[in-house]
Amino acid sequence: MIAVYLETRDGKIKKSSLETLSEAGRRAAELGVDAAAVLVGGAVADLASGAFAYGAAKVFVLENPALADYSSQAYAVALSDLAKEIGPEALFFPATAMGRDLAPRVAARLGAGLASDCVKVAVKEGALEFTRPIYAGKAFLTLTLKSRPQLATLRPNIFALAETRPASGEVIRKTVTVPDGSIKGRVTEVLKEESGEIDVTEAEVVVSGGRGLKGPDAFSLLRDVAAVFPRAAVGASRSAVDSGWIGHQHQVGQTGKTVSPNLYIAAGISGAIQHLAGMSSSKVIVAVNKDPEAPILKVADYGIVGDLFEILPKLKDELKKALAD
Repeated sequence: MIAVYLETRDGKIKKSSLETLSEAGRRAAELGVDAAAVLVGGAVADLASGAFAYGAAKVFVLENPALADYSSQAYAVALSDLAKEIGPEALFFPATAMGRDLAPRVAARLGAGLASDCVKVAVKEGALEFTRPIYAGKAFLTLTLKSRPQLATLRPNIFALAETRPASGEVIRKTVTVPDGSIKGRVTEVLKEESGEIDVTEAEVVVSGGRGLKGPDAFSLLRDVAAVFPRAAVGASRSAVDSGWIGHQHQVGQTGKTVSPNLYIAAGISGAIQHLAGMSSSKVIVAVNKDPEAPILKVADYGIVGDLFEILPKLKDELKKALAD
């Protein structure tokens, strides 16, 4: 069995978790075993049916009022206890902020190895094989894990989201005991960004800017272009984020978020390999850069060499006309 931890947010299973489950289902089929999903929370049983269509033959539901808010300590106890009981061959997590926090804690409790931030999972000679970037994305490491279960976090927006099964299966409820004193910290308040912008990982169109914007004010140009589309978000390169021009939640790249939108517009981004690692799987890439030798132009489907401060307003106007037709 390959088990997958499903992260939930606002009463829904996150897309990154369903991608992880989809990949687990494909690899489980190659190994001749089942894929299973694991839901953890205060009241999450109603979400179980949403996992069956993405490869899960079973859904384990771990509920306890103490788990209503995420706690790395309590969730690690619940997941490691379940793993000891059901003995999966592997346990996958999405490589989100939560998954990256939780997976190593579970691995430590199980005394197992962890392959983090994987961009490929394969079956070779009857065993799972993981590929992850190293040296800031300049090389890739392929490895196998000797310990059991094999733990791995899978990078979002890399693995295909595919409905592979009828939406039915077995729901297994497990009693979860949270030992006294196991929760060292508690969530007291969740502060959400008031802008109303969707996350770059969920957007169908991402309009990103880099050092070529010359300052934070120019991000208004990107927001104007993004506003033309119904599900668009503003992204940024690491240099723009490090300069304090925009928040880290907008960063795309090796040390930021991986995106795979239908359209990615890169304005004033040179295209360092770390940035390309986070957006190269986009369906269509449009680059605007004044340097004709910029690396981003080599991966772009459409490249515009020129002054972005002149081009972006014109691009916005032309997009409005095209989408209005």
